[in-house]
This record gives sequence, C-alpha cells and structure tokens, in this order.
Amino acid sequence: MPDGGNFARNPRPAERKFAGHPDPTAPLPPTARDGRGATANPQNRFETTTRHAFDDGWSTLAETFAELPPLPTTLTPERSRSAMAWNDSPDIGFDRSLNPYKGCEHGCVYCFARPSHAYLGLSPGLDFETRLFYKPDMPALLEKELSRPGYVPRPVALGANTDPYQPVERTVALTRRVLEVLERFSHPVTIVTKSAGVLRDVDILGRMARLNLVQVCLSVTTLDPRLARIMEPRAASPARRLAALRALTDAGIPAGVLAAPMIPGLNDAEMERILEASQQHGAIHAGYVALRLPLEIAPMFESWLNHHMPDRARKILALVRDMRAGALYDSRFGVRQTGTGAYAELMARRFALAMKRLGLDRAGRGAKGGEIRLDCSHFKVPGAQLALF
Repeated sequence: MPDGGNFARNPRPAERKFAGHPDPTAPLPPTARDGRGATANPQNRFETTTRHAFDDGWSTLAETFAELPPLPTTLTPERSRSAMAWNDSPDIGFDRSLNPYKGCEHGCVYCFARPSHAYLGLSPGLDFETRLFYKPDMPALLEKELSRPGYVPRPVALGANTDPYQPVERTVALTRRVLEVLERFSHPVTIVTKSAGVLRDVDILGRMARLNLVQVCLSVTTLDPRLARIMEPRAASPARRLAALRALTDAGIPAGVLAAPMIPGLNDAEMERILEASQQHGAIHAGYVALRLPLEIAPMFESWLNHHMPDRARKILALVRDMRAGALYDSRFGVRQTGTGAYAELMARRFALAMKRLGLDRAGRGAKGGEIRLDCSHFKVPGAQLALF
C-alpha cells in the first residue's frame, strides 16, 4: 500500500471529511499508459481493502499521475495440473478449451477474460495486459489427457479465454507445441485470434486441414486503424488480419471472421463492411458477439470511454443498457452473447441479412456464425496399436 498521505485504507465515515480537499472517496485518477488498453488498474473483486485518492495538501497527487512511465510486460511460468478446461455452458459451441496463456498483451479494453486475473490476486486492468503467465508443461499434460482410456474426441477451442498468438508467443512458441501434439493425435481444433502470427504455423494447420481437423477465425472488430489502436493497442492492424485471412484460405485452411465485440454507437455500424471485407479475403463463415461487460469490466469500460471519447460516452452507455435490460450486462445464458431489446434485435437482423447477401450463411450453422464441421474420426493415440503386440 503506497504511503505519503495520498491514500486511505477503508476510511470510516468520520474520516471522510477533509476541509479544503477533494472528496477522498473519489476513484484514483486515470493511469493510462502509452501502448496499453486499460486506463486504470482497479482492485479486483476479491480484495477486502479499498483505496481512495486525495491531495494531502502538498499538491503531490497531480504530480504523481502527470507522467507515468511505460509498463513493461512480465512473463511468469505457471505449473498446471491439467491442460484442458471444460465447460457445460449451453450457449457456447465447444465443451473443452486450451489456454496456453493467462492475461493478454493485446490490451483489448473490452476483453471478457479480464476478470479471470482476479483469481491470481491481480487487477483486471493494466495487470491483465502486463503481468502474463504461461504453462510450459501444457503440451506434456495434453498428451497424457488425450491418451487416457475412454477419452472421446471433440473439437477443442485453442485460446478461448486469451489469444494464443499474442506477442509473447513469438519467443515462447507454446501454442505451436500444443498444435504439434494435436496433430500427432489427429485431434480437431478451432482457433480464434487477432494476430497475423497464426501464419507462422501454416505448415501444421495446412496438414491438419487436409484431414478436416482445423478451422481458424480472425477476430476483426473494426476496419479503422485509428480506432483499433485505441481499442486493441497491441493486436495486429485490421489490414494485417484480413491479409492473414486471405493467406490462410489460399493455403487451404478453412478460415472465417468473428466481428466481436459489436459495441453499439461505436463500431456496430461497421458490421456489414467487416463481413464484406472478410468475405472478399476468403472468409467462408462468420459470427458476431455483442459487447459483454461482466464484473470489473463494466466500470473499466466506462472509464475508458470517458477518457478517449468523452463526447460519445453517454450515448454509447445508453445503447449498451438498452441491449441489457437497463443494466450494463446481462449474464443469462442465451442472451449474454447477443443482448435483448429493439437495438439487439436490429443488430441480429442486420447480421443475418449480410450473411445471406454474402453467401456466408451456407457454410456453417447459420446466422449465429457458422463453423465448419470438423472430423473426429481420425483421432488416434500414437503408438497405441503397437502396444497391443
């Protein structure tokens, strides 16, 4: 806990009155850093103490927050007991996933995975995009899990929580080692990424594609590079993502686009243009997700809007509430991905019409964003047949 008189720990009501000073219960000033998405590093929901900023009379508060140095990225190895995470959510198209990394350097301010950093005792804000963890033993653990008697293969989602091709993957290459295991077992996999780095593994993905074992989805949130730099500062530019989409399809790897999240009043007007550009770059399926603001993300997103777009913040938040029954988020299965109300229905209708016009609705499961039917029949445990003799 910082000292120097600028912070108070759980001030009692009698301690909240400081004549001549700003309200000590006010939130900490913005701590935006160059190259980072979040504008603050708020406490997580499990912390039992709170921090409040106030000037101690020496005018040090404004000076402290005036010029903050860049935040470095740290990467810490983490030992795991299992490789795959399982879920039974009725509105998710997979029941198992692989997440080589915790935290994500891309810095997407709206990322629904941010609250997971609270389980590490860290902030969903700047901590999430600067204090990363990786699982070096994941490939070995995955091999054991796939070799268990009775294992039934179904497509596994690679990077369902955080991006498997975020910048640190260039040197760690953990995602590639996971793919090598999946290829040896002929296990189907789906990949969602904002990175053109997926092209590094086109050799593995190409071989798997010939057996209908893989599909890749590029997440494209906007076609405006300036908006992208604010929303997702360390992800590949929209143009590079579209180019990666074309390179994947040219290599015979089924690829599509995920227009997500669609934020009302900010980027949702681009939905049709994103789908059209993606189709022109070879996308054969598409999907979208409405903005999700669970737990700590809601106040963080509001702070981000007020910092970057103070003139539009009120309108955007009003539209979000219109899609979430008056709140900033509705966590109910079946509606959390799309929202409810007139604006949500309009967004869904626009998406369905664009899919039909572009022929993308014929490639997968329909208007909710199809996926290719992957083949599980090739699955085999390497060396299992030899073990019988």
